[in-house]
Amino acid sequence: MSHTSPFPCYQCGACCCNVNRSQETQFLDSGNGVCRYYDYNTKLCTIYDTRPEICRVDKQYQLNYKDKYSWAEFIEINTIACKILNSK
Repeated sequence: MSHTSPFPCYQCGACCCNVNRSQETQFLDSGNGVCRYYDYNTKLCTIYDTRPEICRVDKQYQLNYKDKYSWAEFIEINTIACKILNSK
């Protein structure tokens, strides 16, 4: 892999609670915009080890964005998206 630092996920659940906002993740919607695999109590994914590729930030970078952005740029873009989702 061309990056060394992991994606700085703070497990806030913002992306998991807004799966209805992206066409790529709508299939995970439990009907209220929240991922059907999201656990409200722990704020964690109940299928983390087998979660879909769209939920794997590192994998998405390698598959779709490594030729467009550096890893640092990709982290910055996704961090901005996290902040926007958290402000909703």
